[in-house]
Amino acid sequence: MKKKKKSGKSKFPNLTQSITNTLKSNPDQTFNYKQVCAKLGIKDASGRNQVIKKLHLLKSKGKIEEVDRGKFKFIKAIDYYTGKIDISSRGTGYVITNELQEDIMVPRRSLGQALNGDEVEVYVYHRRRGQQPEGEITKIIKRNKTEFVGTIQVHDKFAFVNVTDHKIQTDFFIPKKMINNAKDGQVVLVEFMDWNEKQDSPTGSVKAILGEPGEHDTEIHAILAQYGLPYEFPAAVETHANNLDKIITDKEIASRRDMRETLTYTIDPADAKDFDDALSFKKLENGRYEIGIHIADVSHYVKPNTVLESEAYERATSVYLVDRVVPMLPEVLSNGVCSLNPHEDKLTFSAVFEMDDRGKVYKEWFGRTIIHSDQRFAYEEAQHIIETGKGDIPEDISLSRKRTQIKPEITEATLTLDKIAKVMRAQRMKDGALSFDKTEVKFNLNENSEPTGVFFKTSKDANKLIEEFMLLANRKVAAFIGKRSPKHTFVYRIHAEPNDEKLTALAQFVTRFGHKLDLRDRKTVTASLNKLLEDVKGGKEQNMIDTLAIRTMSKAEYSTENIGHYGLAFDYYTHFTSPIRRYPDVMVHRLLQHYLDGGKPVNEEEYQEKCTHSTDMEILATRAERDSIKYMQVKYMKDHADEEFLGVISGATDWGIYVEIIQNKCEGMIRLGDLDDDSYEYVEEEFAVIGRKTKNAYRLGDEVYVKVKNADLVKKHLDFWMVGAKSEVENQK
Repeated sequence: MKKKKKSGKSKFPNLTQSITNTLKSNPDQTFNYKQVCAKLGIKDASGRNQVIKKLHLLKSKGKIEEVDRGKFKFIKAIDYYTGKIDISSRGTGYVITNELQEDIMVPRRSLGQALNGDEVEVYVYHRRRGQQPEGEITKIIKRNKTEFVGTIQVHDKFAFVNVTDHKIQTDFFIPKKMINNAKDGQVVLVEFMDWNEKQDSPTGSVKAILGEPGEHDTEIHAILAQYGLPYEFPAAVETHANNLDKIITDKEIASRRDMRETLTYTIDPADAKDFDDALSFKKLENGRYEIGIHIADVSHYVKPNTVLESEAYERATSVYLVDRVVPMLPEVLSNGVCSLNPHEDKLTFSAVFEMDDRGKVYKEWFGRTIIHSDQRFAYEEAQHIIETGKGDIPEDISLSRKRTQIKPEITEATLTLDKIAKVMRAQRMKDGALSFDKTEVKFNLNENSEPTGVFFKTSKDANKLIEEFMLLANRKVAAFIGKRSPKHTFVYRIHAEPNDEKLTALAQFVTRFGHKLDLRDRKTVTASLNKLLEDVKGGKEQNMIDTLAIRTMSKAEYSTENIGHYGLAFDYYTHFTSPIRRYPDVMVHRLLQHYLDGGKPVNEEEYQEKCTHSTDMEILATRAERDSIKYMQVKYMKDHADEEFLGVISGATDWGIYVEIIQNKCEGMIRLGDLDDDSYEYVEEEFAVIGRKTKNAYRLGDEVYVKVKNADLVKKHLDFWMVGAKSEVENQK
């Protein structure tokens, strides 16, 4: 029986890129089509014809030149750039480079084998003036990540993993021997192995089975795995931490300033298990106060060139998910020896100030200390003292769950510290600081981590008291080193000024809600931004405008190059106050002690690399935290599918409108195709979707009633049905 002749052309995926790479890797050599085919292993006539066509196409685009008839050579041009690629959920890539002010747009067809976040080389086509640069990926320089989370589809001889991250535009092919006993439909962690140019998908190997989709632990572990965040410590790290010498010797005490007799206490969330910071308070004979900000001396226990140090550096930060904390340090340190627990002697690194009741600093001292905390407060308890002026804590907010009488000297200290903090905060606002008090979404969870309710965490006077004294310590430590000459390498927390275009866009947007921004200069910008943030408090548009205002700002980061902190209006600022949960604070402690001991400036390049890593890990942790909140919101709404909720339209696009429910801040999407009373289209200049026949409009900020259509725990996505505009629905009731 004759074999059927295959029809159609042979397919060679990414042929353009393969030819370009062949010529580029041999820039001084010429190639004819036969030599190119030999390099690429193409032997059939169809393949050779495709190569000939691609060579002439590349020549017409100016990417290669024909030196002699039929002989081609790579053009060393300035049209090649390197940068990181950001791929949207719709498949379009944008390469950010140092050379060009604009991002280079890369259509989906030109992505080649690039994955989101990769460092890539991109060729930019010649373009007309005023057009956004467009290009195609020609080379992968460095993969952003090699591990991905997804759901596996198992077949007889192979499997595919569909990646959860909507920015990854491909699935993974898994050979049978690399499935590692994963079952069809399970959530897995897949490791990138390679991507043959002739394959549509990269080849991967199942590294870990995370569990069944939709199960709580599966989804939480999937969030951590997606961002490469560990949820367990290696055995060697735990062993090292457990074997540390935790006894405070007389010799160690003698090397420190002993402040155990000074009134000292902590104020933290009621459910906190680690206490980074404590405040001490003493009245001086001259009428001023000695106020100490005492920070856990983590660097005393976490030494360079140890497994504990390596692990802390790699993690760089603790991660706060909705139902758990993934700590930077093992529990024996974070909740034990380093935590400033009440009624225990603790080793600390301190900033001690002589101040008056107007917040003016007359003297400052920095160094290692030993303290003894007299009291542990929850924020609610400290807030009660501030509001009533009394130390009589009722049982419903007392940590001990019984009525508690606080010592008069602690009550007096708290009231005085609150008074000073309010003066310092007012001065910061006057100096141009921004007041972002964005509402935090929190969940009431049962013993199975199921959400039983949603509540909002707001910052009150007790929170702001702690915040102001932490800010004081951070800026004073930064200035102490930053003002030295010659320059001493240090770790700063910096925040650049906002982009003018983003500010203008925000100013235009808020006019729709009757607000105004004054963009004349820095002072008017910050004053009008603060007024805007105050005016929207409690309003339907608060969360949306708060979010947009934050997105308008530059992102804060760690750097050895100090440019000040725009949002706080400080010329010098660092992170000194949370070494249990932030690695940069550990670096700050070490550097500060090094310079206090008379040490010479250290290698700046080394510390800048550590700053960049710390910033990157902080970004990943923030994304994981947001994903965990989104997951819990979807889980909560899944149990309320039959209810109607009042929401505010928070976004509009070509494919749908986004609605944020007012009572719980859960956001979901109504697809335009599900609006069945008309055919709707997005009108960008109106911030709205408008019906073609009825001209009915749904605009940003409009209040509407919605119901849950679908709650997808794996994708962490909510789809809503539109019930109707608020006025219509309430009139019908």
